[in-house]
Amino acid sequence: MTMPRPACFTQKGMKEVFEQAVKGRAFEYAVVPVAAIDFSAEVFRACETNMCGKYNKCWTCPPAAGSPESQKEKILAFSSAFVFTTRHELEDSFDYGGMANARDRHNSLVAEMHARFGKTNPVYGAGGCVLCETCTWPQPCRFPEKIFPPIEAAGIDVIGLSRAANLRYNNGKNTVTYFSMILFNE
Repeated sequence: MTMPRPACFTQKGMKEVFEQAVKGRAFEYAVVPVAAIDFSAEVFRACETNMCGKYNKCWTCPPAAGSPESQKEKILAFSSAFVFTTRHELEDSFDYGGMANARDRHNSLVAEMHARFGKTNPVYGAGGCVLCETCTWPQPCRFPEKIFPPIEAAGIDVIGLSRAANLRYNNGKNTVTYFSMILFNE
């Protein structure tokens, strides 16, 4: 089922609207046909092994985010994805605190995009939700209007997405790059 778009945007105008919204804040961006997105059972299995510690503990991550099949169906109901990245400098390649801080800064931009476009255009961020110190899962979410799932929760291979979008996955020594996307119809 395709979600409706606001009447003020033409189908062909969405790319330009998204570009303006991230201009000067995103590192790179591109439009990808959703048919080019690589859905990977291995990525979803990594979620199930609880690699990041959010599986079955967070509203934006599996199983709460839905099955790989339901996520794929939701994404393929759209024709295009506006994919954007942010690039962040790190002290060194083991700067996990810097990576977490960078992810939070990236997801601040994603949250703005979600607030602006999320009612009609699904938005995917980087990593599980961190709005609350402890998620209420499986009890009702405190902020359902503010949450968005990570790309990985849909079983999307981010390296494959970077290739499909012709965006750099690795942006140099002592950097981290985060990816997000907004779905729309062209």
